[in-house]
Order: sequence, then structure tokens, then C-alpha cells
Amino acid sequence: MVHILGDCNSLFNQYLSEIRDEVIQKDPLRFRKNLERVGEIFAYEISKELSYKDIDVTTSLGVAKMRVLEQQPVLATILRAGLPLHQGLLNCFDQAENCFISAYRKYDPNGNFHIDFQYIASPLLDNKVVILCDPMLATGSSMEVGYHALLEKGEPKHIHLVSLIASRQGLDYILDKLPADMVTIWVGAIDAEMTPNSYIVPGLGDAGDLAFGAKIDSKEVVPHAHF
Repeated sequence: MVHILGDCNSLFNQYLSEIRDEVIQKDPLRFRKNLERVGEIFAYEISKELSYKDIDVTTSLGVAKMRVLEQQPVLATILRAGLPLHQGLLNCFDQAENCFISAYRKYDPNGNFHIDFQYIASPLLDNKVVILCDPMLATGSSMEVGYHALLEKGEPKHIHLVSLIASRQGLDYILDKLPADMVTIWVGAIDAEMTPNSYIVPGLGDAGDLAFGAKIDSKEVVPHAHF
């Protein structure tokens, strides 16, 4: 199942418009904060799909019957661009365990690339609900790599995939590659195009660079300092 939050009129679209705006996004603090805000909204929407239990809560005047989460999800993200979105999820699921996946674009001499998995830091995932976030779902390769990395740490009960913006091609790729009964997809918007370098159009640019500053291109040769 695919949930598209931007299809409904809500404050979510206000934040998304600011995240896309090339003038507003020049302020890295505001860009990160807006990613965090939409992460909180994603968390709220996903929380409606989770399991709950009844408890008694003692107040100063009596006992209230309440329904609370039966189990906190595990929050996972793909470094580095996913960190602000992850923080928004964590603000809501504030007792969640956390998982971090390192993956990057590895280029060949012809300029083509594939997503190379480096490492994962994760709790045991057996029979747990996992929420895996990455701001951009372009080709879908990063999410696929992240999904399979999670399976190295156990057998989750269910995995929710969260992206702010998805390309149509990337979304179709994920729907084809990942099991429908195991995965629910949450996106803010779906854009129709991608550049030859696999950036979503209109998209928003490089989320990692906008949040944390430009990085040295992995294809460049960096001289080593000697001390």
C-alpha cells in the first residue's frame, strides 16, 4: 500500500513547499527543521497503523482507561540525508530503538553508479515494526539496499518506508522488488521525472547537501595531508 500525504490539504504541504523552495532552503537550519516537522507528521500518520493496548493511568483524581502503543517501532535511516527526517520520527516515537545504515553512490569509470552498502548499526529486529526513512526515493536502489540490510538483523513484523519525495520510476521499482505484504510506503509527493544523474525533477535538490553542507564528490581525488 502507498500513502501520499501531499494529496490531502494539510499543514504538511506548507512545510513541503518550503523544503522545495530554492530561496528558503538556503537556510540550512530551516531546511533541517522542516524535514524534522514532516517527520513528525509521518510519525503521527504511521501511528494510526500500529497496535495498541489498554492500560489504567492513575491521575490525581482517579483512574483513566487509556490506549497506548503495544510496542515502540524501531526507527531506521540511511545516512546522512535521512537524519533530520529521522529526528522528526524520533520526536514522536521517543522511546524507540534506532538503526543507522550507511550506503553511498559508487561510480564506475563511465560515470554510472550503483548503491554500495557499507554497514548497519541496529538492534535485533525479530518481530518488530521498523520505520525506514530516506528523504528522496529516486531510483529506489537506496531503499532496496536499506530493506535488505535490515533483514540481516532479524525478521521484522512489518516495515514502513518513508520518503518525502519519490520519483514515479523509483516508486514502481520498489513496488516491484519488495513484498507487498511486508512493506507499506509513505511519501509526501510523487514527481514524474528524473535527470540522467538520477535526481528527481522538480524534486528539491540534494537533501544531504542542503541539510549539512556540500560534500566532496566521491569521484574526485583528494590529496592527503601529512603531519
